[in-house]
Amino acid sequence: MKALQDLDIFVRTVDTGSLSATARALGLTPAAASAALKRMEAELGVPLFVRSTRSLRLTEQGERFLEQCRPALQALQQASLELATGEHALRGVLKLAAPSDFGRNVLLPWLHEFQQLHAEVDIRLQLSDRMANVFSEPVDAALRYGKPPDSSLVALPIAPSNRRVLCASPAYLAQHGEPATPVELAERDCLCFMLGEDVHDRWRFSRADEAEIAVRVRSANVSNDGDVVRRWALLGKGIAYKAGFDVAEDLVEGRLRALCTDWSTEAAPLYLVLPSRRQLTPLLRCLRDFIALRTARVELPAKQG
Repeated sequence: MKALQDLDIFVRTVDTGSLSATARALGLTPAAASAALKRMEAELGVPLFVRSTRSLRLTEQGERFLEQCRPALQALQQASLELATGEHALRGVLKLAAPSDFGRNVLLPWLHEFQQLHAEVDIRLQLSDRMANVFSEPVDAALRYGKPPDSSLVALPIAPSNRRVLCASPAYLAQHGEPATPVELAERDCLCFMLGEDVHDRWRFSRADEAEIAVRVRSANVSNDGDVVRRWALLGKGIAYKAGFDVAEDLVEGRLRALCTDWSTEAAPLYLVLPSRRQLTPLLRCLRDFIALRTARVELPAKQG
């Protein structure tokens, strides 16, 4: 379905800001991806992007088209996925690794839903906040925030626009007040994640045309488990800087509140990481598409700045 693929290329290019990254994720050449965008613009009769040698940005017409295109694409992809997998039953074992917080509180319900659709699929799930070695460990793929530093790995974008959220519980804010700017975090109780010996205590923010700032926060509580950091925030122990998906439901339900929302936060794109593209089996490809659709429906704070 070329029209569906063209829409997918358009939305992915908007989300990643890179036509070459979109082409790699879809297994296309940059020339083929570029041709798809030009084909859409010719059919619509309007330019969708303003192009330069270094960047792409949406035109006004492109912005309006995106508002209608994104939900339509999600519905078409869902219908296509259900039709294809309904006729050809998927079966086998999926061996996955995922971060602790995302795995327990977000991914687990999605995997349950996936297995209800595909009863012959079994799952082996490893939860850890360290990066799984997909070459040596018994996993088919790993879901991870941020692109892995190992360039030999294949990282397929699932949610490229996901960002971190600065947040705290209403109880903490009632007692200590809300920070007016990120700079105040140096004097606040902050809840930090630790990977190995490295404590993530330099939190980055930007706004409009101002230079990015990196605030060295005061580490009140530190854990090597992202779920513990979230639970501390819910208990009112301090301010957390969490990936958006990890706290999306807490924000919607009012258990946590987003802070300093006039500042842009650090990107936390979600990737599916594999040792090579040959490992992308039909079953794993189906799961990737399924998770991408679910992430697109998650309500997250709008990017500011």
